Parts: sequence; C-alpha cells; structure tokens
Amino acid sequence: MRGSLGGLKLHVSFDAPAEVPDGAGGFGSGWAQRFTCRAEPIYSSGGEVLNASRLQGKAAYKIRIHQSAMAKLIETNWRMRDLRRGAQDGEFPGAQFNIIEVDPISDRRWVCLAVESEAKT
Repeated sequence: MRGSLGGLKLHVSFDAPAEVPDGAGGFGSGWAQRFTCRAEPIYSSGGEVLNASRLQGKAAYKIRIHQSAMAKLIETNWRMRDLRRGAQDGEFPGAQFNIIEVDPISDRRWVCLAVESEAKT
C-alpha cells in the first residue's frame, strides 16, 4: 500500500552547513547532522531538473519523507545521506546526495525532495 510504513524503505540523515572547529583554534565550513528519518523513493520520469542532472552524469532521485517540524527546515543547501549505502566509516557515513528541490507544501502529509549524487569521475 503506497504511503504506508512499508514504503519507507530508506534510512536517511539530513545535514546542514555549519561552522566546525578546524583543529587550529579557528572554524571552517563543515556539516552538522540535523535529523534522521525513514524515506520512500518515488520512481517517476522526473522533470527538467532531474533530466538535466542525468545528462551531467549524476544520479537523480525523487524521495518523500513524512511532514514534520524538522522536515520543514530542509533547504537546498543541505544534503541527504542514505545510511544503508555508501561508505560506512568516518564522521558522516552513507551515500551523500545534494538536495536540489524541496516541496514542503504540495501534500500535508509529505515533504517531497529531488536529490542528486555527485558526478561520477
């Protein structure tokens, strides 16, 4: 059944840009984890944004997460990590995705996101 907990197959984390200690007494640019949740991949042909990403060699996906106070804070300068894929070591494990579009208002129950991986080299 679409929209049930059974469809929320991904375990994801959302990180926001933050100033972090650089180890020399100053601060530098980095990331701060804001929250984790379950997500559902949405398989569709995608719009212009997703098709443009594919042409640049990036994997683009549409996902949705349950509407919440934290989900409403997500911005396009944040990133998403799929905690079940990618490298599992380091401070921020998981496959990383740039958030390229956030739709928190089309559906009262869901926040829909367009995300893309980095270009493969």
